[in-house]
Amino acid sequence: MGQDKGKNKGKAGRATKDGGKPVATTGAHPGNDHGKASDDGGLSKSDYAAQMAPLELQLNNLARWLVHEGRRVVVLFEGRDAAGKGGAIAAIADTLSPRQCRVVALPKPSEREQSQWYFQRYVQHLPAAGELLLLDRSWYNRAGVERVMGYCTEVQARAFLQQAPLFEKMLADDGVLLFKYWLTVDQVQQEARFAERLADPL
Repeated sequence: MGQDKGKNKGKAGRATKDGGKPVATTGAHPGNDHGKASDDGGLSKSDYAAQMAPLELQLNNLARWLVHEGRRVVVLFEGRDAAGKGGAIAAIADTLSPRQCRVVALPKPSEREQSQWYFQRYVQHLPAAGELLLLDRSWYNRAGVERVMGYCTEVQARAFLQQAPLFEKMLADDGVLLFKYWLTVDQVQQEARFAERLADPL
């Protein structure tokens, strides 16, 4: 079974603003309180807060629009390890009500789930009217991690690649707003973040 991670804290991968438009960044996270860049080239905490404030307002306006219009949103976050998925998700989830915004990160399929249609484990988490679902990794695990780790066969992986576009079209045709993001980071920064995690796992 999946688990909801409503407060999935992260250290990187926040959204910032450039010229009034939100942009995704993987390295801009608060580093100090002195109004200057942190040692790793990220934003200071004060600059980060200043840039986040209008984006959080936009996000809350979106949340109210979802309720008013009865729309449903699913956002997929994929990417390299330490690319900032957790931080980006936390920046969104921490701004919204957990009754409206849910974070789901599913583990490897259970024995029971392995006997079911692959997408079935995700269907049960799909949002109702006015809700937002954030997937910390998604069904694309099938063609990536699960395939590499031996959790699925080559036949199952190929079947997934054929079915995924059809499944997503079904969601879109039913009115779901589907967004897919891939976050990346270069190897040097990735290794630095791994070292950070070893030094401070929390």
